Amino acid sequence: MATTTSFGDTNSGLQAGIVNGSLSAAFHHHHLAPGKLQPLRRRSALTFANCARRPGRKSQLAIEHVYRTQERLPETWVFWIHASSVARFEQSYRDVADLVKIFGRKDPKVNILKLVHDWLRDGKNGSWLLVLDNVDDTHLSLETGGADPGVQGTGIDSGMSRPMSAYLPHSQHGSILITSRNKGVALELVEEKDIIVVEPMAQSHALALFEKKLGSLGDGNDVAELAAALEYMPLAIVQSAAYVCQRAPRCSVRQYLDDFRKSDSKKTSLLNYKGGQLRRDWQAKNSIIITWQISFEYMRSKWPSAADLLSLMSFFDRQGIPEFLVRNRAQTGGGCGSGSGSGSGSQSQNQNQRQFDQSQEKEDGEENGENSLSDSGEDDGIEDDGVEDDGFEDDVQVLRNYSFISCDSDRTFGMHALVQLATRKWLEAHEQLEPWKQQYVRSLSAAFPSGEYENWVSCQALFPHAKSAIAQRPKAEGPLSEWASLTYNAAGYTWSKGDAVEAVQLSKKALEVRKKILGQEHKETLSSMGMVGLAYRLGGRWKEAEELQVQVMETSVRVLGEEHPNTLSSMNNLASTYGDQGRWKEAEELQVQVMETSVRVLGEEHPDTLNSIANLASTYWNQGRWKKAEKLQVQVIETSVRVLGEEHPNTLTCMNNLALTYRNQGRWKEAEELQVQVIETRKRVLSEGHPNTLTSIANLALTYWDQGRWKEAEELGVQVMETSVRVLGEEHPDTLSSMNNLALI
Repeated sequence: MATTTSFGDTNSGLQAGIVNGSLSAAFHHHHLAPGKLQPLRRRSALTFANCARRPGRKSQLAIEHVYRTQERLPETWVFWIHASSVARFEQSYRDVADLVKIFGRKDPKVNILKLVHDWLRDGKNGSWLLVLDNVDDTHLSLETGGADPGVQGTGIDSGMSRPMSAYLPHSQHGSILITSRNKGVALELVEEKDIIVVEPMAQSHALALFEKKLGSLGDGNDVAELAAALEYMPLAIVQSAAYVCQRAPRCSVRQYLDDFRKSDSKKTSLLNYKGGQLRRDWQAKNSIIITWQISFEYMRSKWPSAADLLSLMSFFDRQGIPEFLVRNRAQTGGGCGSGSGSGSGSQSQNQNQRQFDQSQEKEDGEENGENSLSDSGEDDGIEDDGVEDDGFEDDVQVLRNYSFISCDSDRTFGMHALVQLATRKWLEAHEQLEPWKQQYVRSLSAAFPSGEYENWVSCQALFPHAKSAIAQRPKAEGPLSEWASLTYNAAGYTWSKGDAVEAVQLSKKALEVRKKILGQEHKETLSSMGMVGLAYRLGGRWKEAEELQVQVMETSVRVLGEEHPNTLSSMNNLASTYGDQGRWKEAEELQVQVMETSVRVLGEEHPDTLNSIANLASTYWNQGRWKKAEKLQVQVIETSVRVLGEEHPNTLTCMNNLALTYRNQGRWKEAEELQVQVIETRKRVLSEGHPNTLTSIANLALTYWDQGRWKEAEELGVQVMETSVRVLGEEHPDTLSSMNNLALI
């Protein structure tokens, strides 16, 4: 099991080629708090943990250990070996030979690696610490030239090729510290128990580093925001601080942060800044973007399928990347690859009518191939039981070894956003961005279901990735059509969760694309128009909703026919909007027509039929026809409980409306019991701030008021009003209604 340790922020120090004897006092060094750095074994490795590389930090920690070794054991030799390439490793060994004046080092035929190896093994030369920095290349650790240490060779290239580890002596009087970004490489040189995992920098340490670099230029709140945006990565922090300091007073931390958040291109420009690290190895890159891309290019040359996997992952939201969406990636990258009504101050809810026609979705899925993750007909990424993709697991391990990704217990992956940005920028520079973006959109469009209650668990898990995909609109018409389908379903999910603002934004985007690609009268375009209308209605924009819904209904009648399920849904939606405006006669006429047709075409227990009956009952209620309303409501509840379940949002809406019917008949005890049950369930199923939950609480407050329980009614009324202002806005009709109810109480 690898040892885990945490270090502070004072990463200043000497990074020289070779250090021997006492360190010069000319170097001013601030030490870490004592007791945090663990003593090393004879051979140990510093490597990264979790999901992003932190360039330079492991070397700085090695420097800290060098200082502490020199303080504790001043007679110890310290040798710093640059191991980022074979050439630098060999040159560092030559420097050691020159420094300690090994006899025979100037012989052009001598094997310099063996010479230094033998000197280090000789106990007469004293104790030593060898720091092998930046061993990140498997090729370096396995296939360097040089003769067998046990056989006298004539030169560096003579004899049998040996692994680099052959020139790292085992000795009782010496220790070796290896730094690496790649745990897999480290494991070729040390045991698992001898790996010290460098955990991500803590927030407090990141802020301390920022403050040290910025001096008096940093504002505490702005610095904290920027550190979080940079994900507490030391090199990024040092870069940004240097950028601000060199441009002050014309650039502040706040200005840098605002620019950083503007766009990916601006982020890239800022992160490509090369200043701020005077003590870094002269061949190391100070730009965090370039540093990542160098490792990506090397990985791509050695493990192209792992690079493909990282390319696809770079488009997802940074957390919770589902395995089933990336397991069967295609080699496409060129790499290798409720409503409320009026009436005595109460709120009655129309049934949440089903705006997503399931038959349409099935047809569309067949027509557009949305059940396939790739054009070649791959499945949804879920493998058959018992079939294991060793190639995929190998690729995951490569990415984990490079600390590009982390793995979670729920079979999802995580990445740092800056790693994703660097990867996408590499793809863009190599004209591979668009193919991978298309693959991402295709996979997510096939996986993201409609926003109905039954799909909420899946929608919730995939929604952050859908938002990421919506922000990355593809160019080609085919993928753009899939993008519109994804955006439409995401809009439906936000609508069902009661988020009017986002539902409007997303549904309008889907409508724009579908109009352009499919035309004004296509079935999918009409569905998108209907969704925009529903979002307007949820936001209290009833006139705008009505205009769209009339247009959708008239076109659907003409194009699809009067009895088509989509046509019936559009009529149902329009009737509900009429009800919102108190136009009960118009609403009733449409609802009776929809109900009768739905019973005949879909059947009495179809969800759409139940919706139409429930909405007609709400209209009867608003007209004061309590008995007729109650009869229909009881019928719908009994069937909904059996067909949909007790906790389905539509069942809860029917129960809410039946409670109002009881209240209006003076049956307050029955009303209260039902309302309390609905509130408790809605809080759990929908959330406390969902518009339907607020409606239930407002109705219970009025029931308390009817019974003279003024204090309880007032408390609930204040709660509803404050939450409505925050969630819906001050001018939303439901908010205004809650203010009116509170005034009555």
